[in-house]
Amino acid sequence: MTGKPRRVRTVRATGAVAGVLALAAGLTACAGDSLEKSGAREGGASVVVGSAAFTESKVLAELYAGLLRDAGYATTIRTVDARELYEPALESGQIDVVPEYAATLAEFLNKKQNGKDAPQVASPDPEVTVKALRELAGPRGLKVLDPGRAVDQNAFAVTAEFARKHQLKTLSDLGKSHQRVTLAAGDECTVRPFCKPGLEKTYGIAVSRVEPLEVGSPQAKQAVKDGRAQLLLTTTTDATLKQFGLVVLQDDKKLQNSDNVLPVVNEKKAGSRRVAEALGRLNRVLTTADLMELNKKVDALRLKPADVAARYLKEKRLLTK
Repeated sequence: MTGKPRRVRTVRATGAVAGVLALAAGLTACAGDSLEKSGAREGGASVVVGSAAFTESKVLAELYAGLLRDAGYATTIRTVDARELYEPALESGQIDVVPEYAATLAEFLNKKQNGKDAPQVASPDPEVTVKALRELAGPRGLKVLDPGRAVDQNAFAVTAEFARKHQLKTLSDLGKSHQRVTLAAGDECTVRPFCKPGLEKTYGIAVSRVEPLEVGSPQAKQAVKDGRAQLLLTTTTDATLKQFGLVVLQDDKKLQNSDNVLPVVNEKKAGSRRVAEALGRLNRVLTTADLMELNKKVDALRLKPADVAARYLKEKRLLTK
């Protein structure tokens, strides 16, 4: 893990190791031959696309599934609550592909291999982060495909009124303002280097206390809107900030590691060039702003992830059929 207090990327997907047996029973994909050998072109192979149990991951999984169907594969989407569950299933071939986040997965695998106190390998540089991720993933039979332009990482927001009053555009501005702030975030924010300690060390922000609220939740946003807290821990693709009158302050000193969205596949099952080319079409188009808008359509407008994904693929002309 990157030390990030959200989902670290596991606030949205916390560990539930007891569910491993249920997952294994529920996944029926063959963990043997590759998709090409099992006759994907004739519809004989089903690509199992994994999804975590939060909106963005569900939308990305639907996008991946749509592209893979267009490439001639049958697809099944499996939603699994925790990375602790779906990552081993990806290694074993029970899941063939998942949408992931470069820095978060790199640190997850780093801690899994080298222990919870291992020095971090991710960084704000996407090339360095992806290189480290590939070095950790390869020996586990995982292939990390190229990252796209969309980035979903921790962000910090204030009310637009607070920003105007103190002339804030960046986190550096907040530090220089000498305003003492209460931070609406999870409990772990007090110790995560990319949260309270990082804000204090990197930006000189005076965090008087952490209000223990679920990261990016409506309750946390309302607390900032009402003035019970002044700073919110959220994400760069949070689609509902405007509804609460909140704006993100720029991470101008790059405290956060690079969490570019990218596909990770089981190399034996789905490591073919055809899979990479199909999924690569999305990475060349999808932006952070696009991802935020897709999340908004699900979270605010209550549309189904499958419908939102299908419309995006059509609008961006990413389908060949």
